[in-house]
Amino acid sequence: LITAAAGAGIGFSAAKRAVEEGARAVVISDVHEGRLSQAREALAGLSDACRVSAQLCDVTDETQVQALVDFAEVETGGVDILINNAGLGGSCRLTDMTDEAWSRVLDITLTGTMRMSRAMLRYMEPRGRGIIVNNASVLGWRAQEEQCHYAAAKAGVMALTRCSAMEAAEFGIRINAVSPSIAMHEFLRKTSSPELLEKLTSHEAFGRAAEVWEVANVMMFLASDYSSYMTGEVVSVSSQHA
Repeated sequence: LITAAAGAGIGFSAAKRAVEEGARAVVISDVHEGRLSQAREALAGLSDACRVSAQLCDVTDETQVQALVDFAEVETGGVDILINNAGLGGSCRLTDMTDEAWSRVLDITLTGTMRMSRAMLRYMEPRGRGIIVNNASVLGWRAQEEQCHYAAAKAGVMALTRCSAMEAAEFGIRINAVSPSIAMHEFLRKTSSPELLEKLTSHEAFGRAAEVWEVANVMMFLASDYSSYMTGEVVSVSSQHA
């Protein structure tokens, strides 16, 4: 089950890699109905062996979150892996930031991750198995101007990952996170200025942004048995200078 998986970002790439790696069933969700339908069709065309389902979900709405998790449980016969990818960014100086702008970023990025994890753990714990992979950001560790709201939310995702992992361990459930710096995709190009993207890319040791599949690959590692002794960890997917 993957949130924010429509379009061309990390979520869709993670869903694509899951299908390619042999998942029996993949459920994707998003708030954009048209893009979600297109994403489902694209994923379904990759393999006849994988059942691909989609459902709209706004992670700020607890009723929709519970409906999505219930739907995914039926579609998959029991969700083994949840990838929390939903998030909202933006650039704003703290002195110009409204309460509404601050709250919206935290509600989607941090509290949305909590809502999805809480709902999914209530199914996973009685089964005694499951994996959750959260999408954090290097901004949870590092400073960048005009990112107070987003950085605070992603630092919260990191803390949520660590603490929830300790609670879930007794049930055989692992919870980890990836922490990308900059991963280039179409939506990012539309919402960020070329000057900002060039500045961010200049901080990368390889002189380029990550491809979304490079982040998705690490998500697949954390979702697999290759990471069987890892929980509560935040794995940097970054070539950013210290």
